[in-house]
Amino acid sequence: MLYTTAAVLSLIASCYLLFRRANAIAPDITSPLRLRRWMAAFFASMTLSHMWYLPSVFLTSDDDILLCNHIGALLDCMTVFPLAIIVMPFMLQDRRRPLWPVAVMMTPLVIGMAVCIVNQNDTLLPMLRIYILLLGFGLIIYMVREVRRYGRWLRDNYADLEHKEVWQSFLVLAIIVLAFGIYASGVGGLAYEYAVQMLAIVLVCYLLWRVETLSDLSISQPLPVDEETVTSEEQASYDNIGLLLQHHCIDTQLYLQHDLSVSQLAKAIGTNRSYLSQYFSRQGTTYNAYINDLRINHFIRLYREAVDNQRLFTTKQLAHSSGYRSYSTFTLAFKQRMGKNVTAWISELAG
Repeated sequence: MLYTTAAVLSLIASCYLLFRRANAIAPDITSPLRLRRWMAAFFASMTLSHMWYLPSVFLTSDDDILLCNHIGALLDCMTVFPLAIIVMPFMLQDRRRPLWPVAVMMTPLVIGMAVCIVNQNDTLLPMLRIYILLLGFGLIIYMVREVRRYGRWLRDNYADLEHKEVWQSFLVLAIIVLAFGIYASGVGGLAYEYAVQMLAIVLVCYLLWRVETLSDLSISQPLPVDEETVTSEEQASYDNIGLLLQHHCIDTQLYLQHDLSVSQLAKAIGTNRSYLSQYFSRQGTTYNAYINDLRINHFIRLYREAVDNQRLFTTKQLAHSSGYRSYSTFTLAFKQRMGKNVTAWISELAG
């Protein structure tokens, strides 16, 4: 029953990602189409893998069971394993990464399993399992580096990090590497079978949720304010970007727009993303810190006005009015900016 559940669940997830364009889990999120397709292919490969191994239950000959398992492992090395490796970096949207290294990594496994099938023995299996473990360690090192780089890219380009959390990419890595480790151990027995299927079910559910809640960062939403024409005298340079930011971002309160990206801000002030990023770097700050400073100052201003006018309010309402869709994002930004959480800051003012 557990085996069948994993197979059916992966099939449903694959069909859902392929044929349903709307987002059922997070309707306000548009997930990356390319990632959805590759994830659907990964789920389909899991389904086919389960379907292949299922008839082995009815085999009685040891030689037939061995051959069935070897062919299944070969198919896994050609489909499930490479697709699992591909979907990990595809969740990082800072750049497109080449796919040929995955083929290079899988070639030794494919050749090794082909040799096992031809010779009809398990001689090479210990070496192949060691290779899978080494491959897992290599993926850990690579993905830790890439996820850290991705985190820096997010902070430099986006003010809102809802549904883009870097730690979740680490969680995907941990689950997939754990699957590699269990697969490579090959200890056998009922406990091993239960562990593999339980992990497959967890992996399908989590990856489906992750794809649905991951925003497509390549989509730029239209600016909600009227874009003023920037005259030739206003064309951005390092000397007047500060004035342009004051005029087109601070005065118009453009920083209150949810999911405002550095590219959108650059367009609004009449420059390009590279110039604007270099400007922030020269100022010793980042785009994320710049926008959050403006929003926190806006929150403080709203709070003081509400207190002075004796209006009823909640900090969550004020945070949303200050450009934050997520209250948790606001609390983190507030603590980084003010050196204390919002509750302690309010208590200090009240005292």
